[in-house]
Amino acid sequence: MVSRVSTGSPFEAKFGYSRAVRDGEMIYVSGTTGYDYAAMVMPADVRTQAANALATIAKAIEEAGGSIKDVVRVRYYLADPADLDEMVAAVGPVFTDIRPAATIVIAQLIEPAMKVEIEVTARIGAHQS
Repeated sequence: MVSRVSTGSPFEAKFGYSRAVRDGEMIYVSGTTGYDYAAMVMPADVRTQAANALATIAKAIEEAGGSIKDVVRVRYYLADPADLDEMVAAVGPVFTDIRPAATIVIAQLIEPAMKVEIEVTARIGAHQS
């Protein structure tokens, strides 16, 4: 059975996608930027954006029945390679022990304020295997 998770982001409705889709034990999380939904702003720095994106991702995975520890694949889309160290400062502590397969792509994102977008795949129970 397939189930879908939404964060209520205006992008989800506009573009017609789910934040996450669970299919069996797999959870596919869409590219997630660092928007701060509590303050309704995009932070100026990449470290805060990456931390916000990971918080949104973790929440979506939990709603789908998993844990951030179940992430097996992560893709980072970084707008400026000069921001790499600051992004790593935010994501490294989350993934250091999990060690998912990872890719970093330098890419222009859809809004100039967006500095990073993160996409993950998780398998429920992966952290226990």
